[in-house]
Amino acid sequence: MAAIARACTQGLIAARIVQVIADRASAGGIELARGLGLTATLLDSGSYPTREAHELAIAQLIEHSGAGLIALAGYMRVLGASFVRRYTGRVLNIHPSLLPKYKGLHTHRRALQAHEREHGASVHFVTAELDGGPLICQARVPVLPDDSEQTLAARVLTHEHRIYPKAVGLIADGRIALSDDRVLLDGQPLLAPLNEEDTPAVSQARHA
Repeated sequence: MAAIARACTQGLIAARIVQVIADRASAGGIELARGLGLTATLLDSGSYPTREAHELAIAQLIEHSGAGLIALAGYMRVLGASFVRRYTGRVLNIHPSLLPKYKGLHTHRRALQAHEREHGASVHFVTAELDGGPLICQARVPVLPDDSEQTLAARVLTHEHRIYPKAVGLIADGRIALSDDRVLLDGQPLLAPLNEEDTPAVSQARHA
């Protein structure tokens, strides 16, 4: 969240954060967001009788804020199918693995246990399938012989802070969109996730 906020305030991407929402009082992002001058609201999930009621409150706050894009950043609750359908193509998530590998939790531990040589992070559109939405971009890092979960996680996190603002910026510029479960770049199907280093050229199709 802070990486996206800083990219916005520094003019690196043509977007601004209009609302930060947390679902638990212990979320460190609340005070961090307020320290950055952002509007941050706690909608404690324990204060609502059902998940549906909680997600309705979130949706109402999103609509009131006028947000065009929802970026999940450290939000550990699985969103319900109705919420996801309501915001199809407008919800992003970042996951600490090279999806489709290692969906779910403990990704760094599982990568080490599998003796992977490469690990990383993925930004994707959110669908009803957990960590299964269409991929936008990925960052890859080597797995070193002496890596622990902590050192590998720290290395991946550095790259997460780069690719998430990049994905938000491409969407804000109208270059990336979701159509029929396919990611489009400048109106053309994205055949493979963008790499961290990619600076995609503007295609002729965009100006046709």
